[in-house]
Amino acid sequence: MSDYCNKDGATRLRNTIIEFWKKKGFDVDIELVNEGFVSTMRSARTDLRSNMVNGMPQRSAMEAA
Repeated sequence: MSDYCNKDGATRLRNTIIEFWKKKGFDVDIELVNEGFVSTMRSARTDLRSNMVNGMPQRSAMEAA
């Protein structure tokens, strides 16, 4: 099972999302945010932050050029 909350998993997820939207002609910006230890998860957590709204990109590669 993949863990998308650790740094490696979050990086893989980030790259997957970026490539998905790139193939559809969109550029998305996604950054990794280290949230540190979370007591309810009993581990450290890495979050993704993007410029997407409701999971949809806001600008296409053509608009950015």
